[in-house]
Amino acid sequence: MKEEPLDLADFILEHDLQAEIVAPGAHMPTVDAAAAAMKVAPEQIFKSILFQAKDGRCVMVIACGNGRVDLQRVQGITGLHALRLAKPDVVFAKTGYPAGGTPPVGHREKFPVIVDTRVAAREWGYAGGGQPALLVKIKSADIIRLTDGTVHDVISDSVSPEGVRRKAEGVRGGRRQA
Repeated sequence: MKEEPLDLADFILEHDLQAEIVAPGAHMPTVDAAAAAMKVAPEQIFKSILFQAKDGRCVMVIACGNGRVDLQRVQGITGLHALRLAKPDVVFAKTGYPAGGTPPVGHREKFPVIVDTRVAAREWGYAGGGQPALLVKIKSADIIRLTDGTVHDVISDSVSPEGVRRKAEGVRGGRRQA
């Protein structure tokens, strides 16, 4: 029997949160698209990313903007190894929400949550609202409190000049792309 998705609105009411679910009415497959839909800077968009270790255990990272999560840092913090982006069916099973709409709170199962320092430094942001077409305006302090999240710097440092050059030239894995 397939499990039903959770309803973020129920979680918000049960925990008396000052959070607001919004439906921007735009397709939001990226941070930039969500930021444009909400007329905010990309750094005001919080992304909830679930990673899975080889042994099946998961960790969620809450990051903002277009920064890339440094998996070496996450592995060092959690002790989990061989982390990779969780597959959509794992995201749904562990969180109760579909990939692309996963909120930072109200998950089906408990797992470690790491909140990046850039998220913690913001009073609030827009995060996945439980469905791909929805966002939730939520305080970063509520995310940390409700998930027992720990705050760490887990975003990769700026891309090196070599990385910028390679990207500009279309080079990947040592081979030029046609």
